[in-house]
Amino acid sequence: MATLKLTDVGKSYGSVEVLRNINLDIDTGELIVFVGPSGCGKSTLLRMIAGLETITAGELQIDGVRVNETPPAQRGIAMVFQTYALYPHMTVRENMAFGLKIAKKPKEEIDAAIANASRILQLEPYLDRLPKALSGGQRQRVAIGRSIVRDPKVFLFDEPLSNLDAALRVATRIEIAQLKESMPDSTMIYVTHDQVEAMTLATRIVVLEGGGIRQVGAPLTLYEKPCNTFVAQFIGSPAMNIMSAKVTGTGAETTVVTDKGGHVTAPIPSTEADNGQPVQLGVRPEDFVETDGEDYVFEGAVSVIEALGETTNLYFETESGEPNFIAKLPGIREIKRGDVIRLTAPPEKMHLFDMDGESYLYR
Repeated sequence: MATLKLTDVGKSYGSVEVLRNINLDIDTGELIVFVGPSGCGKSTLLRMIAGLETITAGELQIDGVRVNETPPAQRGIAMVFQTYALYPHMTVRENMAFGLKIAKKPKEEIDAAIANASRILQLEPYLDRLPKALSGGQRQRVAIGRSIVRDPKVFLFDEPLSNLDAALRVATRIEIAQLKESMPDSTMIYVTHDQVEAMTLATRIVVLEGGGIRQVGAPLTLYEKPCNTFVAQFIGSPAMNIMSAKVTGTGAETTVVTDKGGHVTAPIPSTEADNGQPVQLGVRPEDFVETDGEDYVFEGAVSVIEALGETTNLYFETESGEPNFIAKLPGIREIKRGDVIRLTAPPEKMHLFDMDGESYLYR
C-alpha cells in the first residue's frame, strides 16, 4: 500500500484560515484516526488528502510523489463517505462493479475483485439485492466493498458509522477492525467524533483543534500521557477533572502538589523554579476512589447520580464552582443526592499541567 507525508499543509478560504502547519507522516499499514471538536478541520483535511479540496499551503506526498495538483481519480485513493452514496437502482454486485466498469477493467478481473470483497465483508448472500433491501450496516459494508474492489493505495473513511444506531455502530465498528486485520498492509485514515471508535480502531490518533494538530500518538499514550489539558479532556469519557493546586515540593522524579485536600506526591519531574507555582491537577473520573482519611484530593456534595449498574457516576457541587466535576466509581453505591464525598486517587494516575495547560511531562 502507501505512505503519506504532509508537510506544512494548510487550507484557507479567502482570508479565513481553516488549517495551518499540518505536519504528519503516515506509514504503510497504519490506521490513523482524526478526532477533534466540530469545526476543527478533520473532514476538510481528509478531503484535501482525497483531492476533493485544494491544498492552499504546503505539500502532500503519496509514496514520495507530490500529489497537490494530481486529480482525485489518479491518487490511488478510495473514500467511504458518511452517507452510503449507493445507486438505488443497482444491485449490490452492480454498485461494487460500477467503478471498475468505468475504468474498463476486464470482466474476469471485476468478478474476482467482487468475490474477494464480498467474502471479506460477508456480503455473498446479498449480491443480487437492491440497497433498499439492506440494513444500514449492510449498506455501509457495500460502500466499503466498493472501495476494496478498486485495490486503492489508501482508504479514507469520513465518519462512516454516524448514521447507524447504537447496536449497528458497535457491530460495524467490529467489522472494520476485522477488515483491517484481514488487510494488514492497507493504509487507512478514519475521521470520527466518537472516542470509542478512535480508541479501539486506531494505530495512532491525531487530535485536531483550532486548525492545528495538538497531539499525535497511540490511543493509550494519549489517554495516559496527554500533552495538554485540551487533549486530556477530549480523550476519555467522562472528561478528565481539572483542579487548581500549587507546587510545594520539587524533584527530579516527583512533585509535591497541595490543594485543599492536602498534599499529593505525583511521580512527575519538576525543577526548583516550579516551587510555589500555581498548577492544574488532573484526575480522570474512573481513577477516583472513596476515602475517609484526612488527606484527600477532592471533597464535594453529590448533585446528580447516574447508577449504571457496572459503574456509578457522581456529579458534584463544589464551593469553588468547578464545572462538571465527575467521579466514576465501580459497581453499585449506596449514595444519595446531597451526600458529601471525599475522593483520592493513586499518585501514578494524577496529571500535572501548568497554567497555560501544558503537561509537566512534555516540558
